[in-house]
Amino acid sequence: MPHPPTTEKLESGSEAFKRANQAMFVGGFATFAMLYATQPLLPLLSSEFGISPASASLSVSAGTAALALMLIPASVLADRSGREKVMKVSLALAALIALACATVNDFSQLLILRALLGASLAGLPAAAMAYIGEEVSPRAQGKAMGLYIAGNALGGMSGRVLSALLTDIGSWRIALLTLGLLGIVSAAVFWYRLPPSRHFQARAASISRIIDDARHISRDAGLPWLFLTALLAMGVFIGVYNYLGFRLLEAPFNLSQTAIGAIFLLYVVGSWASAFAGQLTDRFGRRKVQWVVVMIMISGLLLTLGDALVLLIAGVAIFTFGFFATHSISSGWVARRGQERRGLATAIYLTFYYLGASLIGSMSGFAWSLGRWNGIAAVLGLCLLLLLAIVLRLKKLPADPA
Repeated sequence: MPHPPTTEKLESGSEAFKRANQAMFVGGFATFAMLYATQPLLPLLSSEFGISPASASLSVSAGTAALALMLIPASVLADRSGREKVMKVSLALAALIALACATVNDFSQLLILRALLGASLAGLPAAAMAYIGEEVSPRAQGKAMGLYIAGNALGGMSGRVLSALLTDIGSWRIALLTLGLLGIVSAAVFWYRLPPSRHFQARAASISRIIDDARHISRDAGLPWLFLTALLAMGVFIGVYNYLGFRLLEAPFNLSQTAIGAIFLLYVVGSWASAFAGQLTDRFGRRKVQWVVVMIMISGLLLTLGDALVLLIAGVAIFTFGFFATHSISSGWVARRGQERRGLATAIYLTFYYLGASLIGSMSGFAWSLGRWNGIAAVLGLCLLLLLAIVLRLKKLPADPA
């Protein structure tokens, strides 16, 4: 049962705020470590199962697409049953499915389990931003959201690096088994550290209420545009990392699987960027920061066109910084503008976010087939220009609702 509401929210520096940040960081870490574990293995899966690069990328897209489809139902459930309960059950169930992924006999079985993994994970991101919006003081929400996204970034990095390293040492089955065990440990920490919800108010899960909330959200001056930023930013980000491994396997780089996995260490830049962007947002405001970090994404993508490895790594690092800063700002803005409908608003935002990962992330594979990395950069560059136009429009929004 939810605790009775109280006027006190979690303030920066308090013990409860620290516990909440630790739990949300670990939850975000585990979510992304499990969700993207197969990404550095795409060239290997393509070879082992005799499938195309675009088909191999479905091992990532199956999870993100299922997650996207389940976010709104998970959000409705969290509105009815409570953010805390839904997040805990979601993370524990996903960890068990992650363990099962190591036992598959063929690629179709892997796709089914990866889809179930994504569907199970939906409860945590569907409720996490709403939990922060409800339980954390407005003065500290930027920091809390930044740390949650930082956990996402570190989890995404660690899952990919461990997956590549353990595959080289043993096999991809050992890699997926290890990440499932990591998910079990993370779920235990999350259950123990997360402070109980004290501001949650259950809302009826009726169809009429959901339709009414969706109508209000669609009429907001900023929310629909913020949803599009999620689709474009995440789609471009996954497009870059999905096919980066294929490029690094070829001349002039010819890197090993472990070396390719090490490229994902650049996620640590994203982990720092999201927390830093949260602090900048609290200080200067979203409108003054968001368009700048999108420009950083564009600059980084352009640098990846060079054939020097150091230049490519620098470009991916800069691009990664810009993406996580962009996501941190946009997701926090959605939680702010959503007000009492923040649960559904954040679920819609994340639906667009993961649809971008699935659609742009996989479809850009056709650009690889046609023009290799230059084709990828051209398609994703057009998406970034559209993203820039949207955030410049958002810069002109009137003041957010109180």
